[in-house]
Amino acid sequence: MTRAKQDSCDVAIIGAGMAGMAAALFAAERGLSCILVGNGGSLLFASGLLDLLGVHPVAERRRWRLPYDALVALAREEPLHPLARINAVSIRSAFQSFVAALGAAGLRYAPLGERNRNVLTSIGTIKATHGVPISMIAGADLLDALDARPSCLLVDFRGLREFSAAQIAATLGDRWPRLRHQRIEFPGYEAAAELYAAHLARALETGKTRERTIALVKPLLGDARAVGLPAVLGLARAGEVHAAFEAGLGVPVFEIPTMPTSVPGLRLLAALEAAVSARGVRRRHHATVRALAFDGEGGTATLALDGAAGGVRARAVVLATGRFTGRGLTADRRQIRESILGIPVHQPGSREFWHQRDFLDASGHAINRAGLLVDEAWRPLDAGGEPFWPRLYAVGSILAHQDWMREKCGSGLAISTAWAAMQHVARQLRGTAAG
Repeated sequence: MTRAKQDSCDVAIIGAGMAGMAAALFAAERGLSCILVGNGGSLLFASGLLDLLGVHPVAERRRWRLPYDALVALAREEPLHPLARINAVSIRSAFQSFVAALGAAGLRYAPLGERNRNVLTSIGTIKATHGVPISMIAGADLLDALDARPSCLLVDFRGLREFSAAQIAATLGDRWPRLRHQRIEFPGYEAAAELYAAHLARALETGKTRERTIALVKPLLGDARAVGLPAVLGLARAGEVHAAFEAGLGVPVFEIPTMPTSVPGLRLLAALEAAVSARGVRRRHHATVRALAFDGEGGTATLALDGAAGGVRARAVVLATGRFTGRGLTADRRQIRESILGIPVHQPGSREFWHQRDFLDASGHAINRAGLLVDEAWRPLDAGGEPFWPRLYAVGSILAHQDWMREKCGSGLAISTAWAAMQHVARQLRGTAAG
């Protein structure tokens, strides 16, 4: 590889999931030039909801209405947890900045407060989350008023197998007897045996299909105070489609996330890609890092890439490669490894301790808390407990001492650690000469 083929930047971020995208946003907002390596395919599995912290302790399955109170308890009881190492002011700032960037890219969220909001899932359970898209907030408002048992209509479409209004109504029937459901034909797809959410979302961006759908739903309203639909109200023009449904039906309309891959995930990916592009972040969409080498004298790192011409030379590097699905971590029959540099992974001493004997054990499995140990500046540590390289950082789910799925803190972990790490990156790079 020759220098002529290398692109240079202040920060190279490896991984383009939630943590990588957040790190790129926050780097650009701090005036750092940034190259983001990888595709955002993992975001297609997102629900569009932004969890902060919903469950703690995991073994007790205690659910929290006030996530910042939960964070205080987490810091007291699990001080090594990544979120326990970030102050509340920084976490609030991180979420506000992230949501503002999404809003500027056309994906609006309801104002963030101090509490978690309850939202319906596609199987009729109720999930607590912190950041709720505008298209889903009316459902959260109804759940807040559930003691009054407001009348609500759920509508689904024949052939859309990933969503059943009848199942949701049946699951919540005891608690919400005035929750009704209806199934209708999706206009223009009457002959289709199976429907797909993304196809419906695109179809609803045409005025004729949207008007015909509203006309089918309106006679079913009765005394309903709101209407719930699967999350298919548009892709690039979701705000316009949602507003049209509310105006046409005359009541609040809310979406319910469908099974992944989901339309809200497509929207989130598109909005984040637009947001980082607008801030001048350069992308290597389909590239993977074949090798990463550090120049001790020059204080730079060189990334050799597969799937893209040339390489990248950076003054700092951020690992946002995720866990096993993102291939940030790999496992063989003996141990868990960090995939690019072989950085030591905090893990049980033997594979026999990776999992509990009971798959559904309430406390979770030790393998889910495996990951990289970092110092106070979010730099991964080597076997001797020293930073692996002075300007190498790690953010998101690759970090040790967290179980984001059971704790309902995936977005919070990604966004908050990216914010905290970028504060250190910016401080350190401003203290060195530009490369």
